[in-house]
Amino acid sequence: MAAAAGSAERSSTLKKCLGVLRDARNDSEQFAALLLVTKAVRAGEVDAKTRRQIFDAIGFTFPNRLLTSRQPPDGCPEHTFRALGLTLLACFCTDPELAGHSQILNKIPTFNDILVSPSNPDSMSMIDDVYQCLSAIMATTRGPRELVTKGTVSALCQAYVNCSYGSDRAFTLLLGLLAIAEAKCWQRDAPHLLAVLSKLSNDFLKAEDMTKFELCEVLPHFIPLLPPLTQDSQGRECLRRLYKGLANVLGSKLSQSQRDPALKLAACIVQACGSEWIPAGNAGSKFLALLVNLACVEVRLTLEEPDPLEVEGKKEVVTACYVLIEMGIQECLREEEPLLEEEQKMQLTRIMEEAFGAVIFYLRQVKEEELQDPFIFASVRILGAWMAEETSSLKQEICELLPFLVRYAKKHFEEGSAAASLPQPELVSTEGSGLPQDALRFLLPGFCHLTAEDRPRDILISEGAPALLCEYFLHQWEVLTSQPASLTPLTSTEMSLQTACGIFLNLVVTAPDLIRQDKTFSSLMDMLLKSLPLLLPQKDHLVLAANIATLGLLMARILASSAVLQGTQSAKEFFGATIRFLSQAHTTEAAPGSDLLAVTVSPAYASAWADISELWFLGMQALAGCVPLFPWLPQAILQAQWLEGLSELLTHVAPASVDFELIATFQGVLVELARASKPCRDVILSHHGREWANLYGMAALEQCLTEQ
Repeated sequence: MAAAAGSAERSSTLKKCLGVLRDARNDSEQFAALLLVTKAVRAGEVDAKTRRQIFDAIGFTFPNRLLTSRQPPDGCPEHTFRALGLTLLACFCTDPELAGHSQILNKIPTFNDILVSPSNPDSMSMIDDVYQCLSAIMATTRGPRELVTKGTVSALCQAYVNCSYGSDRAFTLLLGLLAIAEAKCWQRDAPHLLAVLSKLSNDFLKAEDMTKFELCEVLPHFIPLLPPLTQDSQGRECLRRLYKGLANVLGSKLSQSQRDPALKLAACIVQACGSEWIPAGNAGSKFLALLVNLACVEVRLTLEEPDPLEVEGKKEVVTACYVLIEMGIQECLREEEPLLEEEQKMQLTRIMEEAFGAVIFYLRQVKEEELQDPFIFASVRILGAWMAEETSSLKQEICELLPFLVRYAKKHFEEGSAAASLPQPELVSTEGSGLPQDALRFLLPGFCHLTAEDRPRDILISEGAPALLCEYFLHQWEVLTSQPASLTPLTSTEMSLQTACGIFLNLVVTAPDLIRQDKTFSSLMDMLLKSLPLLLPQKDHLVLAANIATLGLLMARILASSAVLQGTQSAKEFFGATIRFLSQAHTTEAAPGSDLLAVTVSPAYASAWADISELWFLGMQALAGCVPLFPWLPQAILQAQWLEGLSELLTHVAPASVDFELIATFQGVLVELARASKPCRDVILSHHGREWANLYGMAALEQCLTEQ
């Protein structure tokens, strides 16, 4: 009864104070009433209705005046007015509608200033109010963006690093902002966030108790993908501490609850820095091998005899283990300055093979309703990384899994295409958004290896993979060309197109009847004809252009009777572009220590030649095969004046500078042209063809030119 009476009395007093606030004739009356109001607010005696009454009585105007007043009442601390203003704002912020108001948001710089100012006992209540305001702002729609752009990240970092009053709340807010807008935070405040990481990594290295494992949970939030930590000395020092701390942890006997956060932290660093954070030498190689070994053991323990409930609880750590295993794959392949010795590579390859056996076993149990699970995607992705590099092991198991992989990739592709056609909300990033992910991209390299072998190729064909790949290729080409700005760096889209070309090349060579009979390849042929003339002038896309040119020529031999190749404009433009690509690959340069000229790869082709030389030779053979099939093709070659250019080249260089394979390749095209076209034969003869055919040992060409 007494408590109820006390509450009623306080409520009555508050109402009187609110009346005074409304009707005050001067500042002293208003200030006296305000002191009572703020006292009640601080005591937590204000309900939502009363809070709204306070706001209706004074609005934002009075707190704004208090925040800017520099002269405190007689006998009061310096920050009295400011403290009262902050208490009122903290009270208002408990209303979500008011917390997002522009009058609150424009106080963010003031809040930041208070956090970075030296604290003393008199300012602690102000700091509490500031954290209450910032937490409320954070929970609004606009709040996180406003906090980042108005400098709160920097203030929170300083409060935490300096161990200021309330630093634990600063840290909690920092974690929240990084979870929502990590890239923006690092873009604007990298030095301050690095200072936090420096403190955390130092604490991590020195900790000898459970704090070490708690920090394993927290640290991943402060390891950015960009900017790279390896690019400055402070970041490198943080990584050194993390390496030493993790080496100590993982080298000890651990429980599962201790090991899992450590593996997740290691995986997070690998995602950001690859293996650069692991030092070269014996200790570094042992640590790397230990990381991959532990990851493989975790994968096997979880997936070999999967209990649905146990797997569900372990998905996050197994996904982290996949990251570590992928690093293991890359390091086992690394030849320049390897971290691992050959014996270690062989051991890890065997251990990883066992882990992938468990991944395959798990994927074979997947039910239809589980296909949307991101963990299934992560499992398919890591298996794709293994299939791309390790072509000999687990062949039987992979063949048995191929129907599932094709079905899974098709489902994701179809859903991705449908989702991409829908309007997307502004500022949605594909990472972490609801858009389906591109599973096929990660399977393409493995499929490229498998289509070169009879059994897996037959399975892929029977499961409809070629039609899916054609659709995917057409879609990826649209993606590449829909944004001209993206036609500069080598994108994942372009890599996918190149790899798909490799698969189609395998099918053209090993399954020509499929190309002839499956109508989707006619659509692909049509696209190749139109794409090469557009792509070839783009100097940064020579590798993709080489793939498309060679694939188009080989397919044209098989589909020579199709309507799209019967002298159409697109066919002529494609062959014109192909002739330019093939004819401009070689030029002359002065031979070292000689007055003679030598054949060399053209400067425009030099940087890509390692990637395209095989395609160029294959393209030349395919062009030779096309000459008798397309009566208009010799004329196109004449118009390009390739024969004159080739005669000029062969006449002026030292024969010893032209290797046998190049001579044989030139001869293959020249013989077909001389046989199929009298004008071509005449041009060759008029440019001393017999002489240089004899000089280079081109017996077939010499005989062809001699015949009437």
